[in-house]
Amino acid sequence: MNLYVIATPIGNLEDITIRALNILKIVDFIVCEDTRVTKRLLEHYQISKPLFSYHQHSGERVIEKIKELLKADQSIAYLSDAGTPGISDPGGKLVETLVKEFDDNLKIIPLPGPSAILAALSVSGFPTDSFLFLGFVPNKKGRQTYLKQIAEQNITVVCYESVYRIEKFLNEIDLLMPKRKLMLGRELTKKFECLYRGYPHEILVKLKNDKVKGEFVIVFAPANFK
Repeated sequence: MNLYVIATPIGNLEDITIRALNILKIVDFIVCEDTRVTKRLLEHYQISKPLFSYHQHSGERVIEKIKELLKADQSIAYLSDAGTPGISDPGGKLVETLVKEFDDNLKIIPLPGPSAILAALSVSGFPTDSFLFLGFVPNKKGRQTYLKQIAEQNITVVCYESVYRIEKFLNEIDLLMPKRKLMLGRELTKKFECLYRGYPHEILVKLKNDKVKGEFVIVFAPANFK
């Protein structure tokens, strides 16, 4: 029983490994977050495989189908829509469930590759010997606790935020920690990739003068960073 957990491009379709393409060609089934997104990737590389969706709202029936395929010795690849599965992604819950079900009888094989977190960190200019990843900014519940946690950190912090809430988030950061240096990555690896650097109020001005779309990766310098 083999489950391949495969990292896929976060934007540019050329950012996929040769090994990932080879595995996608030989597996029996591909489980993915959104079949429409994965079809575009597979069609780009002329790969045709049976697909079915597993996402955060999938019920027990889908998980049982995956278990049955594995028990029948069918090899499966799991892909998220973009980046490394399991990182702020429903694939993490899937792997957790399958480990509990099969233990060492299931061989889970990671195929590393693109990650928005690591891509942003690599060009941030902030210390990366240690960092804290906090996932998506809570929309309501726990938001203030989340902000205070960032403010207290003396290591680099990374999080995600939506285009629809980025200005609100930056305004909150500006009130709480106006002298915290940031880097925002937008549309990473895509045609209109853009990096914004500076203090919260400086980045707000830049965003208002730009045509903003896409998801953001936000990198906070450590609190004591000069």
